[in-house]
Order: sequence, then C-alpha cells, then structure tokens
Amino acid sequence: MAVPKRKKSRSNTRHRRSQWKATAPNLVACPQCREPKLQHVACESCGTYNRRQVLPQQG
Repeated sequence: MAVPKRKKSRSNTRHRRSQWKATAPNLVACPQCREPKLQHVACESCGTYNRRQVLPQQG
C-alpha cells in the first residue's frame, strides 16, 4: 500500500481545500402559491407537487 514520504504542508492542504465550495440551492416559484421551493420537491406551504395535492395543507 502506498504511503506518503513527506507530510503535506498546511499551505498545500489549504490551497487544495480552497476549491471546495457550497452551491446555493436552486429555488423555483411554486405554480400554485408562488412561494419559493426546491425543484422536484413538494411545496411546504401549500402541499402540492406537479399540480396535485400530496400533503395536508398547513394552517
């Protein structure tokens, strides 16, 4: 099994990790209530998915 000969420096480690970025979630408007929601997920405010009621309505 391969083993590194030398310890990686902090500079190299941090330089490599600097490219790890989190992306913002892609939100779309719900066709029923126009609230922002994740794509391909049921709307939390009105409970619809693909123009069908799939969750009980809140409130």
